[in-house]
Amino acid sequence: MFNFKETLTYSTINLLFDGMKDFLITLGNVGKDLTKTFYYVLRLRINLRATIEQSARFAVDSLPITLTIVGMTSAIISMQISPELAKQGAEGYIGMLSALVMVRELGCIMSGFAIISMIGSSFASELASMAVGEQISAMRVLKVDPIEYLVVPRFLAGVIMMPFVFIVSSFIGIVCAGVISHFTANLSTLNYINSLWQGLYIRDIMIALLKAAFFGGTISIISCSCGYSTRGGAKEVGIATTKAVVWSFLAIAVWDYIFAAIFYL
Repeated sequence: MFNFKETLTYSTINLLFDGMKDFLITLGNVGKDLTKTFYYVLRLRINLRATIEQSARFAVDSLPITLTIVGMTSAIISMQISPELAKQGAEGYIGMLSALVMVRELGCIMSGFAIISMIGSSFASELASMAVGEQISAMRVLKVDPIEYLVVPRFLAGVIMMPFVFIVSSFIGIVCAGVISHFTANLSTLNYINSLWQGLYIRDIMIALLKAAFFGGTISIISCSCGYSTRGGAKEVGIATTKAVVWSFLAIAVWDYIFAAIFYL
């Protein structure tokens, strides 16, 4: 007897519905937690000490891996484009192109990916472990709002510190691109520095700083929300951490497209 539930079509449809349901639940939880976070921030109910601790963790602890990723990516790109531009007699545009690519896109995107992998996953696993270990429930019993105590400091740390991470990583990326262009295209340091500002304006830097703040806040709130809403046991902690990383990657890609469409289209 034919059973539709045993077919591949049914499994595919069921998988799609489960994915859509999970997306809507996650989106609802993030929206709810973000609303409560804004409520506490606007009322200045901020734990300054916890915010400073999370800010140091968000920026300082993640800086080595962030700078490594951004620097290597910049060096690889420069290694490929510098010789080609030199062949066309366009050495004067190498610095400009490197600065534009780094400030407009790579600085924010690659820093965001590094932050998600190291800090975002850590936020999610910590809060998920607290949730399944009933520590969050104990906070509620003691009349302490977990959003105010756990989420707000991490959210503010992301918003405040991500622009600083972007500044440092972009600087390192531009320096690495300059070093590589010197060896691959025989471009002098003075020519590279002079060409940096030909197509890069203060407007680009301000837009990038705003985008970095959005990225930092988005990574923090998604990671915290996925961890905070976890129920179950050790398996669910792993699922929540994976979910936080995946949705954070997707969210900053969407934000990047929105910023590009608004300011550069």
